[in-house]
Amino acid sequence: MRIDAHQHYWTMKRNDYGWITPELPVLYRDYLPEHFAQHLQNHGLDGSIVVQAAPTIEETDYLLQLAEGDDTVLGVVGWLDLFDPNHRLHYERFRRHPKFVGFRIMIQDMPDTARLMDPTFVEALRQYEAEDVPVDLLVVSRQLSDVVELLKLTPRLRAVIDHIAKPRMKEAEREPWLTHMTALSRMPNVYCKLSGMVTEADHSRWRKEDILPYIGQVLELFGSERVMFGSDWPVCLLAAEYDEVMDVLLSGLPDYWGEEERARLFGLNAQQFYKLEQGRCNNGR
Repeated sequence: MRIDAHQHYWTMKRNDYGWITPELPVLYRDYLPEHFAQHLQNHGLDGSIVVQAAPTIEETDYLLQLAEGDDTVLGVVGWLDLFDPNHRLHYERFRRHPKFVGFRIMIQDMPDTARLMDPTFVEALRQYEAEDVPVDLLVVSRQLSDVVELLKLTPRLRAVIDHIAKPRMKEAEREPWLTHMTALSRMPNVYCKLSGMVTEADHSRWRKEDILPYIGQVLELFGSERVMFGSDWPVCLLAAEYDEVMDVLLSGLPDYWGEEERARLFGLNAQQFYKLEQGRCNNGR
């Protein structure tokens, strides 16, 4: 199964997306499965993992409803606020849906990542760790030191770092991003999505050469067993078309990679991480 492990759908009239404004005209419109189908077909992809793009329970409900009518939506990564005393109630409702595969924590929006060490937050995450629930982590490079400490407290958490943790490519940042990513790669339950990279480079003047070193470093650290391809469509359109996103990633793959390694990157790892073979998140309970 070939999978795009990270993309989004939205409908502007829902008013969930405060970050999408008329000043971003390429994004300020509806993006739905009928707009994505040709990309799946062009690249021989069987479907995608649709990830939340708004910090609302209502958006997750919307995405799950959308998934019911489209076979190419293989799974939905929703949203939970672990500081909300009702997060378990929302989770239990979500997990009854056959296409709910996990949730995402939007760390990048936290003004103070010291909150990650709050006992209430850590205890909530440990509950999901004990149940082996897949968790996406949206984080920027300056927050990685706190993420490393959080994952030391939850060493068995099934976690994936979205967008290679958003290093500042425009400034050619390597450190401390690389040091922290090295620490994360040593945690066997932590995966990394090769996604959202073009938008961390200069949107109008990026070159492959700006991005390829980061791809190489992530592949060296996480190997072929713990990486996933994600287009981050339609957000990627701020800097590149879908075909360009795919081309950059393919250009960064090692020459010695064969069909097995490519199959893992383009689907098998996502299938394993999100337990797609089980049909829904944590349904082995």
